Amino acid sequence: MVNTTKKIKIGNKVIGGNSPILVQSMCNTLTKDARQTINQIHELEDAGCEIIRVSVPDKKSLNALKEIKDNISIPLVADIHFNHKLAVDSARYADKLRINPGNIGSKENVLAVIKAAKDSNIPIRIGVNLASIEKDLLAYKNKAEAMVESALRRIKIFEKADFYDVVLSLKASDIKTTIDAYKLVSEKTDYPLHIGITEAGTSFSGTIKSSIGLGHLLLNNIGDTIRVSLSAHPAEEVRVGFEILKSLGLRKHGVTITSCPTCARAHIDIIVLSKKLEELTSSIKKPAHIALMGCEVNGPGESVKADIGISGGKPKSVLYKNGKILKKVDEKDIIDSVLKEIS
Repeated sequence: MVNTTKKIKIGNKVIGGNSPILVQSMCNTLTKDARQTINQIHELEDAGCEIIRVSVPDKKSLNALKEIKDNISIPLVADIHFNHKLAVDSARYADKLRINPGNIGSKENVLAVIKAAKDSNIPIRIGVNLASIEKDLLAYKNKAEAMVESALRRIKIFEKADFYDVVLSLKASDIKTTIDAYKLVSEKTDYPLHIGITEAGTSFSGTIKSSIGLGHLLLNNIGDTIRVSLSAHPAEEVRVGFEILKSLGLRKHGVTITSCPTCARAHIDIIVLSKKLEELTSSIKKPAHIALMGCEVNGPGESVKADIGISGGKPKSVLYKNGKILKKVDEKDIIDSVLKEIS
C-alpha cells in the first residue's frame, strides 16, 4: 500500500511526496522570552530537529516571533489556540501556522487566518486533537471517525477559499484511535500528514507508546513528519524520533548502536560500555553503525555487518572496521578505540 501525498514547502524544507520524513519538536520555554527560546531551539538544532513549533498564547509571545525567526536556521511553526487574531498576526513571521479546528472559532475566523497565510505564502496545519474536537462530534461512537470528520469539515472551508497548502494531524493519546484516524484520513485526502501520539507521557512510557503508534503508521507508508510528544526535554523527543525512523530504515542520522542484552557468556560489561558509548556519540550527526557484542556467539557476525564492531573476548576483544578485523583491544580501551575509528 502506497500513500502518496502532495508536497508542501515549509520555510527551507519540503514535506510530502517522496521527501524525507522530517522530525519535529516543540519548545517548552516561554515564547515571550525570546532569548531562552532561541537558546533551546539551538539545542534542538544540534540534536537534529528539522522543524520547530512554539506556542503563541499572548501578544508578548507574538512580539517575540520575529526575533526568534531571525536567529534560527530551521522552519518556525506558530501554534495558536482560541485567538484567531494571534494566528493572523503570526503569519507575518512564522513559516507555518498550526490551528485547532475545535477551538479557533467561527468560519469567519478560519477564513481570516487563511487570508493571512495566503498573503504570507505559508502553509497551515489543521491539527485535530480528540480532546478538543467540536462539541457535536463528541456524540460519535467511533472517535477516529469523529476526528476525521472534524478534519474534513475544515478542509472544505480551506478548499472553497482556494487554499491547498495544508498539512493534517489527527492525534489522540490512545494509540488505536490515532492509528485508525490516520488510516481513514489517508484514504480520503492526499494532504501531507504530521503524525504523533499526543500527550504520550514520560520518556519511558511515552517512547514506548510513540514507537508502537508511529511505527505502525510508518510501516503502512503513512506520515510525512513526526513528533514524539514526551513530558521531557524536547531534545529527547528529537532523539527518539530519529531512533524510530532509523529503526525502520527510513532515515540515516547519527550513530546506531547494536548491542547484546548480555548473559553468562559475556566477556565485557556491555551494559556500562553501551550506555557510555551512546552518551559520547549522541552529538554525532554523521550516520554510523556500531556493534557492541559480549562474546563470540554473535559478536563476529554482527561486527562484520557494522561500520565499527567489538566482539567481546578474554583476555582481549576484537575490534572490527568495515567488516574486517582491525586489532585486539583491552576492555578499558574499547571506548577510546571505537571513538577513534568513528571520528
